[in-house]
Amino acid sequence: MSKKLKKKRPSRLEDNLNKNNVKSKNVKNKSKKEESNKKKKKKFSFFSFIFTIILILIIIFCGKFGYYLIKEDFNVKKAFSSLLNNSFFNPKPITVLVLGVSTDINTELSDTIMICSYNPSTHKSFILSIPRDTFVGANKNSAKGSDKINSMYSRKGVNAMIEKIEGITNLDIDYYAVVKNNALIDIVDAVGGVNFNVPINMNYDDPSQDLHIHLQAGEQLIDGAKAEQLLRFRHNNDGSSYPSSYGDNDFGRMKTQRDFMVQTAKQTLTIGNIFRLPKISSAVFSNLETDLSFGTMIKYIPSALSFDMDSMQTYQLPGESKKLNSLWFYIHDESETIKLTNELKENLSK
Repeated sequence: MSKKLKKKRPSRLEDNLNKNNVKSKNVKNKSKKEESNKKKKKKFSFFSFIFTIILILIIIFCGKFGYYLIKEDFNVKKAFSSLLNNSFFNPKPITVLVLGVSTDINTELSDTIMICSYNPSTHKSFILSIPRDTFVGANKNSAKGSDKINSMYSRKGVNAMIEKIEGITNLDIDYYAVVKNNALIDIVDAVGGVNFNVPINMNYDDPSQDLHIHLQAGEQLIDGAKAEQLLRFRHNNDGSSYPSSYGDNDFGRMKTQRDFMVQTAKQTLTIGNIFRLPKISSAVFSNLETDLSFGTMIKYIPSALSFDMDSMQTYQLPGESKKLNSLWFYIHDESETIKLTNELKENLSK
């Protein structure tokens, strides 16, 4: 009969070692739990901090937006524009000389000359047209075709024109934009046409320029081809033109150009055209020469989106047409011009 093996009892040393191992394991487990708790606390503290910052920013944004909403008579677009302008972009009042240059003849003449000024803070703006036949020569007795302001661009460049126009109007011009005549045509096509009230029946043909203008009076959709006809019209084949109350020949032409540009801008700057922006941008920048940087343009985007085109005021350089050396010129009235431009500057800041 086999003897039962007695279980060997651990020695005191082994017993102490086992107890120490257990204690060690407990300490390790405890330290792991403490580390885990610390990490959780850190994560909670980090997310709490971020959440608090976001909450503070939202409260500040809502407070500021509420302030501008009240200030702008609860006009959401204007309030949002004012908030962006004053808090982020801070755009200054801007005055741009816009030249519409003909590219369908041998010489590049600036047939459309406008000073466009805008104050983002007051949402005030104006356009001042300069007649293309404005006399800029030194001597009226020896006046010739090259003494007309529309020839300065091709002869002396845009900077010379800016200097001359600043001297005539007493307005400080910040930037210039030279737009080829194809630009407006391409923009009109890019936005799918512009609804416009053609003031009179227009019938004119000039085979030498391959120019044929045939438009009926009244509200209608103007596409690119019709836009070119509308903007180049001065008089009919029989010599008749705009009525004197509207402004005949060149004066009527300038008024139509101003009105059409305003309508084009108004109908272009809509939410519906957001998907056409690449096409519109291509039409603009492929026919544009300007010293306005892209960064500067960006600052005025919020203002442009909330801008009320109906509030824009349009004017013409004061003066009268006179014949000098068998040529027709426009002679600006110096005192009336300064009086007008001083009023325009004052109204812009109110």
